[in-house]
Amino acid sequence: MEVVEDIVIVGAGIAGLATSLGLHRLGIRSLVLESSESLRITGFAFTTWTNAWKAMDALGIADFLRQRHDRLHGLIVTSTVTGLATSELSFVAQEGQGELEVRCSQRKLLSETLAKELPSGTIRYSSKVVSFEDSGHFKLVHLADGTILKTKVLIGCDGVNSVVATWLGFSKPAFVGRSAIRGFAEFESSHGFGTKFWQYAGNGVRAGFIPCDDHTVYWFFTYTASPQDKEMEGDPLKMKQFVLSKLGEVPDRVKAVIEITPLESIIAAPLRFRHPWELLWGNISKGNVCVAGDALHPMTPDIGQGGCAALEDGVVLARCLAEALRKEPSGETQEKEEENEYKRIKKGLEKYARERRWRSFDLISIAYMVGFIQQSNGKVMSFLREKFLAGFMSGLLLKRAAFDCGKLNFS
Repeated sequence: MEVVEDIVIVGAGIAGLATSLGLHRLGIRSLVLESSESLRITGFAFTTWTNAWKAMDALGIADFLRQRHDRLHGLIVTSTVTGLATSELSFVAQEGQGELEVRCSQRKLLSETLAKELPSGTIRYSSKVVSFEDSGHFKLVHLADGTILKTKVLIGCDGVNSVVATWLGFSKPAFVGRSAIRGFAEFESSHGFGTKFWQYAGNGVRAGFIPCDDHTVYWFFTYTASPQDKEMEGDPLKMKQFVLSKLGEVPDRVKAVIEITPLESIIAAPLRFRHPWELLWGNISKGNVCVAGDALHPMTPDIGQGGCAALEDGVVLARCLAEALRKEPSGETQEKEEENEYKRIKKGLEKYARERRWRSFDLISIAYMVGFIQQSNGKVMSFLREKFLAGFMSGLLLKRAAFDCGKLNFS
């Protein structure tokens, strides 16, 4: 059975839902294909920096989410070797500087909020894409259930293992040699962490504890994986014990967060990234096909920008695509109309690619560099990190967080 859809988005993650909602705000319908039976949430939460809140403002969901997540007022980095703070960064506006808006957002709530704002039927679950092919100025998307979707635009928001990115010529994301364990703890009473982002680094590991609100804390632990760690990564109890054994000189209340985390709220995954130079000569778009989110810029979590960049992608892509699709018909033959529309779509996606190429290159590169510095275990690097590089890395983070992807309106 062949079904015609103007825009097909593969993947109902942050990028796919944000793109679909951006298009909806501009009066354009899309269909989002999700292979799972319901919204699939990878990870529990993520740091949403100023750039993410600007994107969510553009999408019209920011105020709802602000009411449900506490605003963070600073970042404190402490050495796991000495137990002493090595740097402190305020998120409150200083003289001559803009104010940062930083919160830790629950992924489930964000995804559900994006999905609820979409018209009924926009997301089609249990829809696994098996292949796609050219059909004139259209793409034919083949699903596992035998359905064939004929579409003017195909957008890959299908994550680090993106089939759309592979079709565009991108290589599989590379393993950086580190893995991350993530968890989510809920307290019956106040957790006592206040409104600060607490980070601990040293001895080749890095841990972070970020309050979402007064009763919940999201935490992460990144480390260099050894062959012996592979078995542990499938056992939440062993992961919890591993983290507790590697935390070093941290307060008891920090260890308590790990201890009370339910085993079902602990996951592990290897860290992967796209080699940034691929974005300089690779095809972010090709004809009427493009990628966004982790399909475009998988990166390490060391500056907390993966989810934020996905929200930016959604706004920019929706704006560029809507501009291309809103042209009035010229009254020519159907074949000529389709050809002209294909050309407009191609130019619109090329514009999106230009806007996102260097931004993605920059984020991937900086995240990798910061992760390398933060988790290097040598004495010289540890000394430089704790005495001199903390301020430098804070500056890198703040500059990326100040980015503005713009509004959804266009000239």
